Amino acid sequence: MQVKPLFDKVVIKVIESSETTESGIVLPGAAQEKPQLAQVVAVGPGGMVDGKEVVMQVKPGDKVLYSKYAGSEFKIDGEEVVIVRQADILAVVD
Repeated sequence: MQVKPLFDKVVIKVIESSETTESGIVLPGAAQEKPQLAQVVAVGPGGMVDGKEVVMQVKPGDKVLYSKYAGSEFKIDGEEVVIVRQADILAVVD
């Protein structure tokens, strides 16, 4: 199934963080921080949102940092994705 986000929405797939610390200590799921690094899967067309023109700044394939508690999580074809507003994306990572 292909997802086509609307307006200023962006579909991202979270890049999982390591389950061990640099010193080799294994962290249980509850002790791990929620990851904030993701890869863009799909981007909406932009347009008029809340009376303002929105131009999309990200494209599929970009690695991005996003706000910790932003977006809504969904499971599509067995993969977990998050749909966020472009404003919730803080930076593009090279």
